[in-house]
Amino acid sequence: MKQDIADAIAELRVLELRYSGYTRTVEPHAYGRDKSGDEILRCYQTGGGSQSGERVGWKLLKVADVYAIHTLKAVFGQRPEYKRNDKAMDYIFCQL
Repeated sequence: MKQDIADAIAELRVLELRYSGYTRTVEPHAYGRDKSGDEILRCYQTGGGSQSGERVGWKLLKVADVYAIHTLKAVFGQRPEYKRNDKAMDYIFCQL
């Protein structure tokens, strides 16, 4: 799974994943570790469900809670509001 995320960021590929009981379509922008040591993914969700009810927008997902991931053929461009060196991440594995 970790390599799938890193590859998707490097190739600007859209991911489909299962998280908190919902299928989500996301554009991964940064993958790293938070201060607690948990691996996290900063992504922009473009479709699917969400526990909060917000189906579109920026999400910070805990990678350990992702239980299925599929790389789609679709590609995306970096979102203009994205900021590198995400402050939620203590260590960044890869980012746009």
